[in-house]
Amino acid sequence: MNRPTYRVTELLGDGIGDELSRAVHRLAESLPVLVEFVPVDLRVASRRARGMAIYDDAVASINETTVALKHPTATTEESPNAVLRRRLNLSVIHRPVYTIPGVPTNFRRELDLDIVRIATGGTYDDPGRMIGEDGAVSLRIVERGPVREAARYAFNLARKTNKTVTTASKYTIQKATDGLFEKVANEVGDQFPEVPHTIELFDALLGKVIMSPQKFQIVLVLNEYGDFLSDMACGLAGSLGIGASANLGFDAGAVVRVALFDAAHGTAPDIAGKNLANPTAIFLAFSMLLYQIGEIGLGQAVKNATLDLLREGVRTRDLGGEESTESFTKVVADEVARRLAARPRPHSGRADAEPPPSRATEFESADPSRPPTT
Repeated sequence: MNRPTYRVTELLGDGIGDELSRAVHRLAESLPVLVEFVPVDLRVASRRARGMAIYDDAVASINETTVALKHPTATTEESPNAVLRRRLNLSVIHRPVYTIPGVPTNFRRELDLDIVRIATGGTYDDPGRMIGEDGAVSLRIVERGPVREAARYAFNLARKTNKTVTTASKYTIQKATDGLFEKVANEVGDQFPEVPHTIELFDALLGKVIMSPQKFQIVLVLNEYGDFLSDMACGLAGSLGIGASANLGFDAGAVVRVALFDAAHGTAPDIAGKNLANPTAIFLAFSMLLYQIGEIGLGQAVKNATLDLLREGVRTRDLGGEESTESFTKVVADEVARRLAARPRPHSGRADAEPPPSRATEFESADPSRPPTT
């Protein structure tokens, strides 16, 4: 029987990127589908040799495949992440942050948070300028369109997963910009009356997440606020580099048009080539990609196998274990294959027995952010 085939743009990266790429390919081989990776070289040497033309290739490939997996890239003359977000109009970043078994942390509470961040605007879109010798200014930009797209995504996710939405900003001080954000979010929220929606001042939210994390499920925030909140939440979970995120672009009908998935960590050049890289984050990013293309059961198997093995003590050295990149990858791939072999697969080639929803909404509806239950 022919295996379903999916084409995925793979954006090659620097440092440990080659090792992570080999790990993902090995993991993909354990699946009962064929993942055809279409490589685009975004390593520093390639970017310097080809200039911005390399991004033309990346954008064309991603628009064709509609999904991409990106490995960490070094920021030199430009930030590849920033360029791709602009070129592909990736207006929303979804970063699930949750307690991961086996990751040491000083935070003793359970964390399970979906951060939905508007990926454009704020103060990040304007580098600013000097005013004389002793002053500087930058514009704070908030646009209705990206806010509406992010709000629709957040409230859709909440409706399909029975979660709540919290919007957070400094609307009492930044009355024009943050006020517009809250106004648009409220307008969208009115279309989802079944979804509980609360509003918090952003500075207060940071403290409340630490004191009462169980009160927050989906948090919708502007660009820089999402940057701050994501790093704080990842720090509470124990590592800035274990998590993964989805970068989403939408069509005029608010349907996901393209999706780019990546690990949150950097290139780690100090351990590159030493078989020490931890592939957990790229595996979680790959699991999110599988949700997006409709392979919900496979996404669940990859995620749950990875996290269950961590819980059982199968860990790389950075988490206090003894596994190398290659040995951890093999154990995860073998466990995924074992779990999938133990359950029947529907004839449709998908992991859900019911007729699948549209490809563009499955990533939202499957709730990939929720940790597996024990």
